[in-house]
Order: sequence, then C-alpha cells, then structure tokens
Amino acid sequence: MDQTQLHNTQPRILIVGGGFAGLTCAKKLASCDADVILADRNNYHLFQPLLYQVASAVLPSADIAVPIRQVLRNQQNTTVVLDELTGVDLNRQEAIFNNAVISYDYLVLAGGATHSYFGHDEWACNAPGLKTLDDAFEIRRRVLLAYEAAEWEADDEARKAKLTFVVIGGGPTGVELAGALKEIAAKTIPKDFRHIDTTTARVLLLQGGGRLLEAMPEKLGLRAKEDLEQMGVQVRLNSHVTDIQEGRVFIGDECITAENIIWAAGVKAADVTAGMGCKIDRQGRIEVAPDLSIPGFPNVFVIGDLARAVNPKTGRLVPGLASAAMQMGRYAARQISAELKDVQVSRPAFVYRDMGSMATIGRNRAVAWVGGLRFGGFAAWAMWSIVHILPLIGFRNKIAVIFSWLWSYFSLSKNVRLILGTPRVRVKKMIQGLDLKIDRTGKCEK
Repeated sequence: MDQTQLHNTQPRILIVGGGFAGLTCAKKLASCDADVILADRNNYHLFQPLLYQVASAVLPSADIAVPIRQVLRNQQNTTVVLDELTGVDLNRQEAIFNNAVISYDYLVLAGGATHSYFGHDEWACNAPGLKTLDDAFEIRRRVLLAYEAAEWEADDEARKAKLTFVVIGGGPTGVELAGALKEIAAKTIPKDFRHIDTTTARVLLLQGGGRLLEAMPEKLGLRAKEDLEQMGVQVRLNSHVTDIQEGRVFIGDECITAENIIWAAGVKAADVTAGMGCKIDRQGRIEVAPDLSIPGFPNVFVIGDLARAVNPKTGRLVPGLASAAMQMGRYAARQISAELKDVQVSRPAFVYRDMGSMATIGRNRAVAWVGGLRFGGFAAWAMWSIVHILPLIGFRNKIAVIFSWLWSYFSLSKNVRLILGTPRVRVKKMIQGLDLKIDRTGKCEK
C-alpha cells in the first residue's frame, strides 16, 4: 500500500484507534461528506471493562470483541486499515504506519493506553498487565496452570507459592480481578481437584495508596475493602512494591512468595506520542487545548486515554473511562462535520459529563457512584451488570454475555477454563502415588 492508493479529491479524516473513542467518532462521521479512514493494529473493537472476565474464565473473548469491519460495513464513506502507527508528521499532515504513509485533512488520534510500570519495564515478564486479549489469555493461562501444578506438588512451600496470587493496584481492574480470583478458588473449582484444597488459595491485593478505588468517594473504597476481606482477599494498603522477580514480590525488605503476580497499578499513553514534538505529561498523554486539538494544529484531535484534557466545569482532568472516551469521540465528530460544512464555525470547549463510576467485586457485591448517589451490594451489582450490557456491540454479544452471567450466577461455574498453547506444569517435588491427602491448611498428610 502506498500513499496514492488512499487518496482522492474529497477531504480525508484519518482516525487512529478502534477503541471506544475512535470507533464512536467513526460511527458519528457516517453521513459526513468526506473519506473516513479508521486504522488500528487489531482488526477488532474490544470492550475493555469486561476484559477481566476473560482473564478469570467467565467469558469467551468473542463475547467482548467484534470485528471493526463488521461494525462499519454499512458506512460507505469509511475504509478500515489494519496497520500500526509509528509516527506523525504534523507539519506535512502525514501519518506513518508500518506499511503506508497516509496524508490527512483531519487527524483523530485515539490510540489508547498501555501498562505503566513506573520505570521498571523489566517487571512486565513476571507481572503481566491487563489491557489486551493476549494479556487476558496469558493471565488465565498462568492462573489455571498454577492449580494444575499445585495438584501434583509434594513440597508444601512450593505448593503454597503456586496457590498465592498477588494483584498489584487497587483501582477498578485490581479490585475486580482480586474478587474474581478468590471466587474461582473458593466457589468454582474446589470439586475439580483431588490433591489440593483450592479454598486455601491466598489472594493478596496490594495498593500503594491509603485506600482502594481512589477515584470514587472514600466510603465506597472502604466498602470495597470490607467486601473483599469478607470474601477472603487479603487487602494491604500503603504497600509500595519496590521490586518484582520471578515468583517474588518485594515491599521494601518484605518478600512475598507467589507464582502468580498481576499488574493493575498504572497506565501510560501509546509510545508514539513521544516522537511527535508536542507537549506530553509524565504518562505520555498529549496536553490538548480546550477543544481537544493539539495547540497549533487545529486539524488534529486527540481523544480517549491519549489525551490530557481538563474539564472546564470542574478544573479536573477528564478520567480515562469508556464514557469519557465516547463523549470525546462524539465531540470530535461534531466539530469536524460542522467545519466541513462551514469553515467559520466556532469551537466550544469540550465539557465532560460525569456519568458516575462503579466496580464489581464479586457475586452480589459491587460499589457505584452515580448521580451523586453512593451505594453498594446487590443494587450496585445489578446496575453494574445492566450498564455493562448496554454498550456491547451486537445483539449476539449482549445475549451471549447475559446467558454466561446467568449460568455463572446460578451454577457458580466459570466455563471458559481453557489453557491455550502448550501447557507445561512445573513442580519442585512430584507427588509419588495417589495415597496422599491434603488437610485444610494445604499441607500433605502421609
């Protein structure tokens, strides 16, 4: 593919990223008189709020992902490109991809975010994060393999390490993952194994700050902590991780032995922002003008997790939530559509409308902050379920997720317990014979 193959006389709008922000923008540009190109390195749109349920074996990946071409197939003015952005020349109005250089009249950057290990990228191999389907498959693989290995591990300390799961980060992802991991151990798989008592598995949630869910009111963070502890999760606040090695987490001089470590503590913007020559913050987000454009380049919008935007009504940063990303996508589409019709149209500042936030913790357990109301328990859990069903793309996905949740709710089962790839079970000392029993502490009895 070369530049001339993607050129004609109509104005061209290039959108980079098929997440909530980019896909929303593209859909809103369906009727505009311009060529719209949506480029993404993946061929699917991912519903990230439910990604942890793929990692915890509740949902198959197809239920929370849909091909971008399928979503946009009826938009005659839209072309989908499968490629990865490597740079942007703002002055020449060109975006550089692995296989093409695409010129544009308007550029919408919606590349999203990835994991941030706060300068310790070497931790990634021992503590995977959760941002992509590949991440979810890897976490699910590690968790399920831990139980398979513990089933045949005769060494008590090695078995304890295999049945210890550490989640680092007390935001929504960390809270949801910790609760899901404990439910697997305590309710889903106890009857599946013969030589271990899975209910003895330890789940630790480490939070560097003084409370969980810092973006929510303090009472909800306390409620989440209480709910997790009632489920059996060990919540440790003010616990700053200083090092992660294979099978070990360090908090200062303290060492926690665990063969499953999951990172949910930080995010950063896509790496491409560093080479654009514009002002970025410590997380790599581009500092945008009130209209979400790059200062000095009014035809370049930055939306979603890639943007460091300030809500003029509150003076606070716009949060990295799906609702905020979709609002940004709609705003950018409105401005571009209006300017294609009238170049003199004014640009109002983007104002984020806070739709509230919520996090699920476990069966019948959740916390929610909506419309100034703070509540938890079954009501919050039911609202969380409804709110996460409605934005799913495609009727099949909605029905499939509802059915999976109902089955999981009444049967306490998680049916997507598939270990993909070539599983390799590692044990320090293999159980010899089948005459060993395991007591409630997880120790072998001969």
